[in-house]
Amino acid sequence: MFNTTHVALGWGMLVVLATGSRLLAEQVELDVASAYGVLKSETKQTTWLRVGLTGFEMESDKERAPVNVAIVLDKSGSMNGEKIERAKAAAQDAIDRLGRNDIVSVITYDTTVNVLVPATKLTDKESIKRAISKIRSNGGTALFAGVSKGAAEVRKFLSEERVNRIILLSDGLANEGPSSPSELGSLGGSLKKEGISVSTLGLGLDYNEDLMAKLASRSGGNHFFIERATELADVFNQEFQDVTSVVAQNVRLKVTMPEGIRPVRVLGNESEISGQTIFVDLVQIYSHQDKHIVIEVEVPQAESGTRQRLAKVSATYLNMQSHETDKLSGAVAVEFSGDVEKVDASINRKVMEDVVAFVSNEQNKLATDFLDAGDLVRCAETLEQNNLYLKANADLFGSERLIELQNINGFQLRAVQQRDLVRARKDMRYLQNSIDLNSIDVNSQLQVPVDSAPAQPVPVKK
Repeated sequence: MFNTTHVALGWGMLVVLATGSRLLAEQVELDVASAYGVLKSETKQTTWLRVGLTGFEMESDKERAPVNVAIVLDKSGSMNGEKIERAKAAAQDAIDRLGRNDIVSVITYDTTVNVLVPATKLTDKESIKRAISKIRSNGGTALFAGVSKGAAEVRKFLSEERVNRIILLSDGLANEGPSSPSELGSLGGSLKKEGISVSTLGLGLDYNEDLMAKLASRSGGNHFFIERATELADVFNQEFQDVTSVVAQNVRLKVTMPEGIRPVRVLGNESEISGQTIFVDLVQIYSHQDKHIVIEVEVPQAESGTRQRLAKVSATYLNMQSHETDKLSGAVAVEFSGDVEKVDASINRKVMEDVVAFVSNEQNKLATDFLDAGDLVRCAETLEQNNLYLKANADLFGSERLIELQNINGFQLRAVQQRDLVRARKDMRYLQNSIDLNSIDVNSQLQVPVDSAPAQPVPVKK
């Protein structure tokens, strides 16, 4: 468990720096910032850095990169009825969003896998839509094989100048072939190295959310929990909106700390820490998307009045408009002071908001661990403490986003208390994946029911 007051008020102090905050139009913007601009002197402490990249505006659909997408649809027996009909309609609508330069393939799977539409340029939408309309449900769920076949179709036109994506829909447990989260996660990791991401759409309450979330996160794709088939069209629309707004691919961050500054952990994406250097692959950035990580660092004590660089950052990515590799750089430093008021006044609220969101997400994962262990008491306690933590920091930083996260967390708490455990767990995994990958706008995509009231606030100790 964690101390709410300590996390809200007691993280050491640093704020942004200095290099290249606003870059040229048609380039991704790099922002390197710290939680406080001033740290307390004569004290060894930990604090936080934020490294963010923001996608540039894509002014028209003509500017977007072409896509190479495989739509992989579960047509097992459990998809019978409204589910399969809604899935087909959503897939057909998605086809209408694409253009003649896009590559599309359609794969269906039950006990076996069928390539309904081999990878082809989208010059005849109606024939593809007719093929989709003839899909019928039957059999088991060969999910691994379905994704593998989708990858094979994407590879036919694989290009770094295209957005290469598999979109997987399933409503049930994988019961044919490899079926564990680790196996599907490994598949996702391998596809990421090839430049292929997988977005997973889990429909209903019977699919394996660990498997679907792991496959998405390891490959850099989105994961959606879709409780009702009537929501399929909106989710397909959201996913294809993302696919057709990619402005940067092959995004690579390198964060280097000077001697004496120790990186402790990175939240927000998988990372590799090697000595004083952190490497992070962010896969893709959408137009206007803010993609970021936060880094906890240990800072040695320093005298008042001195200044210390905390990190130097470089970023490279493939610009999907110019088809050239752009390079960005930035750095962040802090001052030290014995004046506590000066320290407190130097807070960067935006950085702290992101830190709180990521830290609360780690607590949500801990609650899931307790849920899996059958310890519903500790699961509920962890969610309740997380509510208090989010509320305290939402008040402290004036953050509507943290209030919304608190409301969602409170909804999950009530679901656990009411023993609606399947729904609670799926919602928790959906939230965790979305926050970690900055893949979904929490305010618009993870709305809680209107009858779910927030938890009672806890006073913040001054």
